[in-house]
Amino acid sequence: MAGLLRLASVSREVAAEAGRRAKTELLAGCLRDLGPVEGAAAVALLSGESQRLRTGIGPAALRGLPEPAAEASLGVREVERELELIAGVHGPGAQAERRRLLHGLFARATAVEQGFLRAVLVGDLRQGALDAVVGDAVARAAGVPAAAVRRALMFRGSARAVAQAALTGGQPALAAFRLEVGRAVRPMLAASAPDVATALERTGPAAVEWKLDGVRVQVHREGGEVAVFTRGLEDITARVPEVTEAALALPLRSAVLDGEAIALGPDGRPRPFQETAARTASRREPDRLRAEVPLDAYFFDLLHRDGEDLVDRPGRERWAALAEAVPDGLRPARVETGDRDRALTFFRETLALGHEGVLVKDPAAPYAAGRRGAGWIKVKPRHTLDLVVLAAEWGSGRRRGFLSNLHLGARAAGEPGLGPWVMLGKTFKGLTDETLARQTAELLARETGRDAWTVRVRPELVVEIAFDGVQRSSRYPAGLTLRFARVVRYRPDKSADEADTVATVREIAAAEGL
Repeated sequence: MAGLLRLASVSREVAAEAGRRAKTELLAGCLRDLGPVEGAAAVALLSGESQRLRTGIGPAALRGLPEPAAEASLGVREVERELELIAGVHGPGAQAERRRLLHGLFARATAVEQGFLRAVLVGDLRQGALDAVVGDAVARAAGVPAAAVRRALMFRGSARAVAQAALTGGQPALAAFRLEVGRAVRPMLAASAPDVATALERTGPAAVEWKLDGVRVQVHREGGEVAVFTRGLEDITARVPEVTEAALALPLRSAVLDGEAIALGPDGRPRPFQETAARTASRREPDRLRAEVPLDAYFFDLLHRDGEDLVDRPGRERWAALAEAVPDGLRPARVETGDRDRALTFFRETLALGHEGVLVKDPAAPYAAGRRGAGWIKVKPRHTLDLVVLAAEWGSGRRRGFLSNLHLGARAAGEPGLGPWVMLGKTFKGLTDETLARQTAELLARETGRDAWTVRVRPELVVEIAFDGVQRSSRYPAGLTLRFARVVRYRPDKSADEADTVATVREIAAAEGL
């Protein structure tokens, strides 16, 4: 069987499987069959890495393509090269040339392969917990520990490069991946807890720290050179000169710092998140924007210092090194305590300053890059969840013509029988006219199907939802729904893989006695 047809067929089987172990076995078998070269290319397609090529192909370009080929002939690496070729087309006539190349590729693909390619190009491979499953499948196919693959991914970022190393050189090749100053690593993520007391029950005595409502930044310094990356590993150095200047002022030769860039008002209180997000997203007129919306940099972790990697050190050691290198004014305030009352007091003081909550951090935890573990736990003053929009219903009255009522989904995260996304309810509350217009355009660009009332979309847009509590419901697959859900804001800085899980919702329900 031709390589692409083998991969496309297995992808279908994986999408139909509910269990993570079964998904992993299917993909691992496919990677073994394909071999190192084809297998590495397969991982690039499966993990979404190929989308970073920026081919310029959207849903509109996928209409009117050639009829499927009768026989399979495409290899996986061959397809990857074709996508690289399409991504490299620029300048006058680029659109026509991209379309010519795309038609040539699809003319050689069977119906099953065409369906797979469409899903790859628009990011609609519905396979569930994709990054984690693909990583585990690489480990199984290469006969190496899954932890070794995860660690390599932490440092390298590229699933393709890690897969190629694992499939060709095994564990020694994976061990060669190390933290490199100048190459972004995946940031450590925080789990959620409904209150400070619950968080401390999980961690024991912990550091309780301001949770700033800014934009996550990872700062790499080598001598006089600085690079600043977002949580999505995008280089934004040119947009945030204040962060570069703060890093250069530190008494360090080389460093990798984790932190936050945030816009503060004259009173020192945070300005709305949208202002920080807009400032860091804009590539235009940095000097004017800096004058209008100046940024402050705060650093809360140190992963590398003057030639020494600290990622495997416990938090208390990293924080001690951070305190030696970074002055108080550039570090978020924190207390270390196991006392619930002291932690609650700090939480309330933090809120009074305008910050969105606290992070409760286990002093013994290493830096678990790219993972949402128990080492860091976020606590906010109200129930909020980061959910994914699964569909939206057309509005009525003054909202006629706009997609209004959002279908909200959480990640199933391995719960059997629930699929990759679990709907928790709907909401049309909290939407301004501007948000309605913007979300309608964004959702229609991600449309996968519709009926008279509802437009189904690719699960990509993350939205922060506030709610008053959780209640039981036989209407939704997890048996739970959110009470009085309303939109706080969209989170363009987060990917769907970072959305909250059903397990978090169950924990909130348990805390409420459900």
